[in-house]
Amino acid sequence: MHLESAMWTDVQGVETDLAMVPIGSTEQHGPHAPLGTDTLNAETVAETAAERLDDPVVVSPAVPVGIAEEHRQFSGTLWTSESTFRSYVRDIVGSLASHGFDRVVLVNGHGGNAAALREVAGAITRHDDAYAVPFTWFEEVGDYTSRMGHGGPLETALLQHVNPDHVREGCLDDAAAEASDRWGDWQGRVNLAFDSAEFTENGVVGDPREASADLGEELLDATSEALMELLETVAEHDPDRPTHR
Repeated sequence: MHLESAMWTDVQGVETDLAMVPIGSTEQHGPHAPLGTDTLNAETVAETAAERLDDPVVVSPAVPVGIAEEHRQFSGTLWTSESTFRSYVRDIVGSLASHGFDRVVLVNGHGGNAAALREVAGAITRHDDAYAVPFTWFEEVGDYTSRMGHGGPLETALLQHVNPDHVREGCLDDAAAEASDRWGDWQGRVNLAFDSAEFTENGVVGDPREASADLGEELLDATSEALMELLETVAEHDPDRPTHR
């Protein structure tokens, strides 16, 4: 059930304690993919898992702005501080839990959100009346994960499969021509760069020409299957909440 299109009387009758919160970002993805790529992809994965899952699950509206200051030099990028982001996500989970949806998977589409989501999920589970875990879709696509990049083949492929009108196919060659082949400016194991503009001219990392709708379908099948398995586990898992002394 999608909360944004449901009536409150419908929500009241849902017999589940399971929910998902899609979490994305509004940030540059090169000249070929939209600023909302991460949000669109997070929504796609959450919605697909919800449709395929045998048991009911509530899907909240997506969080469209995340931790993305690393893309600040590219027009249209929006970002928030980590503390604000964590508080906002925690409040959403608290709202869901107040209605009985107290087992929540945070379905993430942006790498910059990952550390903060792990931290806030821990705080929620330890201190609030809810259990939350993060899930980042591109970490659950097997060997393809190493090809993630940014505006690269994986993100572009998922868009081509589900939201093809959002991809400017005529810009793929230009996107690839100025793309970086890795995330950062490295000395040994130390990344010297904090912002993407330091190592990529157009914001792209990886070759989006390697994307295809068929690859997107394969990615969606893999990550939605992993998310379904996680939801089933979360539904049964009893987190240890020791009494505070």
